[in-house]
Amino acid sequence: MKRLIAFDLDGTLAESKQPLSDEVAAWLARLLAVADAAIISGGDWPQFEKQIASRLPPATRRDRLWLMPTTGTKLYRFAGGAWRPVYAELFDAGERAKILTAFDRALADAGLAGERIWGERIEDRGSQITFSGLGQQAPLAAKEAWDPDRAKRTALQAALRAALPELSINLGGTTSIDVTRKVVDKAYGLRRLSEESGVALEEMLFLGDAIYPGGNDYPAFTLGLDTVRVRDVAETVAVVTGIIACLGS
Repeated sequence: MKRLIAFDLDGTLAESKQPLSDEVAAWLARLLAVADAAIISGGDWPQFEKQIASRLPPATRRDRLWLMPTTGTKLYRFAGGAWRPVYAELFDAGERAKILTAFDRALADAGLAGERIWGERIEDRGSQITFSGLGQQAPLAAKEAWDPDRAKRTALQAALRAALPELSINLGGTTSIDVTRKVVDKAYGLRRLSEESGVALEEMLFLGDAIYPGGNDYPAFTLGLDTVRVRDVAETVAVVTGIIACLGS
């Protein structure tokens, strides 16, 4: 029996950078009535607040929800009527500078430095630096058309891994590349979740859309968790509807 259901965010629970739909927010509340749930993704806390925390129905068991921004290098829990940080692990100034220099060189070498972008393209999230191919505020249609076969990001990933061998560099979302410390990926975050929650890894189930080699959900698979690769939000809804029925019976 699974005690905790863990999710990726973009492409799994919501469209890229979009809030949870009313339907997803409602069934997440139903899931939290029968089990704990965790959401782990590359976005920072403000994005989690916009996409998840602000969308939950009033009666939701927020105390059973574990929110893990920046690939689990931060953890937020609901206590005393508010979401509060439990821990945060941050890059130092030297690490940040080296990562930003590597991005500048890789983008120039790939001929991608002069593209039109919407908003910030490289975001420092404290414990993670994230590249968004067309910027943080890019329209969803433009994002979906930019790198549908992941070829652009795979090439950038290879260049960054050569320049930053001591760091972990994974693809995420529709246009993103996440850079964290070498030991930091979703396997790391899920191990931390197990320690903080007291729920054993074998008692967890993970759902994500990027469970493939090089994808930022793949470490959950290599960790040995039971995983379900979903194609989109609609498939996540179908899978979790079944989970709720099983756990609630």
